[in-house]
Amino acid sequence: MAKGKRKKTSKAGKILWWIAFLAAVAVFLGAGYQLISTLGEYRAAQKEYEKLEDYVTLPQEAEEVQSVQENESQEPEGPVIDFEALKAVNEDVVGWIYVEALDLNYPIMQGEDNEYYLHRTTEKTYNFAGSIFLDYANKADFSDCNSIVYGHNMKDGSMFGRLKQFRERETYEKSLYFWVCTPEKNYRYQIFSAYETAVGSDTYLLFEKTGKEFVNYMQEMKKLSEIPTADRNFTQEDRVVTLSTCTGNSATRFVVQGVCVNR
Repeated sequence: MAKGKRKKTSKAGKILWWIAFLAAVAVFLGAGYQLISTLGEYRAAQKEYEKLEDYVTLPQEAEEVQSVQENESQEPEGPVIDFEALKAVNEDVVGWIYVEALDLNYPIMQGEDNEYYLHRTTEKTYNFAGSIFLDYANKADFSDCNSIVYGHNMKDGSMFGRLKQFRERETYEKSLYFWVCTPEKNYRYQIFSAYETAVGSDTYLLFEKTGKEFVNYMQEMKKLSEIPTADRNFTQEDRVVTLSTCTGNSATRFVVQGVCVNR
């Protein structure tokens, strides 16, 4: 009797082992499929944005641009953008962003809300990487006091995936400037703050009009910076662009803020 019970227990154990094994295989195959699918989306998005770069002529390398900055007799050159060609691809293109230190180079979209381009490319193709996009509540010409631009923190470094590198001395010493180009004008921004902040913090304030409150806002944002930046006397005429990306923590975002120096 005892011998028979041992055989039954052994058979039941084998069944449980096979169930666990098959479950593990299913999980492994599912994870592998998801990884392959994700990598495929990364490549598809990369190819699409590489095609759009044909419409852009970039300025000098960041190191050369920084040397030009020191020569007050020369104005640095921004990217030259073929907006007519970009608008033919998608009318929702409102600008182009070029971050010198990161060689970050993308069109800026603007939808009727902040959801549409979260996971859609410039060609309106669904892709997890989405687009770099301007807050729907901002004016498309970047004339607001605080214009907010969003982008995903992609693991392959695309979109705003490299933005967090501004925490590194090697990056911010290379250049503290970025460009936002529009059909009307190229605007150059000097970074005055880079830091992690809570979702829905005062960083994301939009101002109906300029005034002392906006000046106080810029001063407070500068105090939050995790990196050293140049001193600046903020004025009511200043205009700010806030670059925002996720951190891996759903409660926080990493932001880089620049003030326009050639408006």
